[in-house]
Formats: sequence, C-alpha cells, structure tokens
Amino acid sequence: MGKLAFIFPGQGAQYPGMGKLIAENHIGADRVFDEASEALGLDVKKMIFEGDEEVLKITENTQPAIVTTSIACLQPLLENGIRPDAVAGLSLGEYCAHVVSGTMSFADAVTIVRKRGKFMQEAVPVGVGTMAAIIGLDNDNVIEACSEASSEGTVEPANFNCPGQVVIAGEVKAVEKASEICRQKGAKRAVILPVSAPFHCSMLKPAGEKLAQELAGVELKEMKVPVVTNVTGNFVESVECVKDLLVRQVSTAVLWEQCVNTMLAHGVDTFVEIGPGKVLSGFVKRIDKNARTLNVEDMESLNATLKELAG
Repeated sequence: MGKLAFIFPGQGAQYPGMGKLIAENHIGADRVFDEASEALGLDVKKMIFEGDEEVLKITENTQPAIVTTSIACLQPLLENGIRPDAVAGLSLGEYCAHVVSGTMSFADAVTIVRKRGKFMQEAVPVGVGTMAAIIGLDNDNVIEACSEASSEGTVEPANFNCPGQVVIAGEVKAVEKASEICRQKGAKRAVILPVSAPFHCSMLKPAGEKLAQELAGVELKEMKVPVVTNVTGNFVESVECVKDLLVRQVSTAVLWEQCVNTMLAHGVDTFVEIGPGKVLSGFVKRIDKNARTLNVEDMESLNATLKELAG
C-alpha cells in the first residue's frame, strides 16, 4: 500500500467564489472561513465569495484567501478519517502544510500570511521587478542564462516546478535579458508573468526580515505529520528549523520538483491537491506520470476524491 500526501497551492491559484460550495455543504469548512474573519478582523467570506478578481489579486488579500480556502477544503477529508503521511505546499501553501501537521494554528497562519503578503508587496516597488516562466529548457541552462544576464541587474531562478518549467525573477531588464538568452539556448517559450513583485529572489530579503519579526511571536508545536520544505526540497528536520525556513523561503528558490521527488522516494504514490486549482497536480504528473493525483476544490472534486480514496 502506497502513502498519501496532501499538497497545497500557492499564489496565483485564487479565483472569486473558491471554496463556496464546500462551505455551504460542510459545517466544518464553513467554520474555517468564520475563524479567518475573526483572526483578521475582516469579512473573508465576503471578500472571497462576493469579491472580484482585482480585490483578490492584492497580495495581502490573496495569501490569507488561499490559505483559508485550502484549510476549509481540507475539513471534509479529515471528517472522513483521511490522514496524510506527508504534507507540502508551494510557497504560500507551505503554511497550510504546517497547519495540517499541527506546527502552527490556523489563526496564526492566516494572520502571518496576510502580513507576509504585505511585506512581499512592499519590498520592491511595482514596476521594478518581474517574473518569467521558462518552458522547455533544463534547469542548468536556465541557471546559466540568469548568470549571463546578471550584468543587467538581479535575476535568479525562483521556482523549479517540474522538468521543463522554471520560473525566474528579478529586475525587469535582467529578466527580459535572461528570457532572451533562454530562447537562444532552446527554450520553447519564455513568458513574462502578470505578477506584482519578483517573488522568491534576493530582492525580497527585506520582506523576510520583517516576516522574521512577526514569526518571533508565534508559538510552534511539534510536527505530527512530516513536512517537506521548499527551501531544501527535503523533510523539515525539527520544529526549531521551521521559522528560519519560512523566512528564507521568501527570498530563495522554491524547489518544488525536489519536494515531490522526496515524497516519491519515501513511498508516496497518491497526491491530493487541496485548495483552488490543479496546477500542482499537473507538476506532479510531469515529475512522475505514474503518480496518482486527486484534488479537492469543490463538491464534484471532493466527492470524486472521497470515492477514489475509499476504493
């Protein structure tokens, strides 16, 4: 019998109305939205269920909205006695992984990620930095392209998502130059992303420093479920490492491909993506086509996943 992992999406997966049907059908999920509203002092349900894309796109709204929706979508699985053998999340999603593991309370997580979003947005003025997805080029060539383009300014790999998909981040001119070099090296595409800041690169270090001050006041508990971290791509060794890893995560590359490979190497064969979208499921399939991927974001996907896991 293989092992089960819960994985949680990051920023960019959000959409108005996410989680609404599950909240209407599951009291435990509904309570999560209420708990988020209480922790943040704002009507999270109204923002997600009735808000528009522009409101949700503001980073300090996006981050708590996704964490709240993901933890709400998780509740029916827990109520059905489904427990993971490992947890991980892409960037922001790592906070959900710690909530599941018991390291951090949901109220603390949702409060911290709202501040995290604000700090990340403030670290680099809008228009100074950007990100680009490099499609169809291996990791080493992308790293080389960033190095070659660094004469134009800061540009670094930000996300190693899956084979043939790396995201780079940095100053606009440098990212454009690196994208051009990647095309010359054989990339199928280099697409500038519609983001408001160059996430997961060294330009975000000031955000990490502010986040460290906020995390200092948060009480963490022992992990009950092994957590795989973006920073190393491996399991978090102890609860003492968690705050440092979450701080470093803001300004260093997300090693998602390695995270998935670590879980595969430890016997995970089923990945349940919990929260908005199915981006991570696509990455998992690109990393190992034999892995089983399921997701929970609405009633249809929830019922399909419960049926599959019951079988």
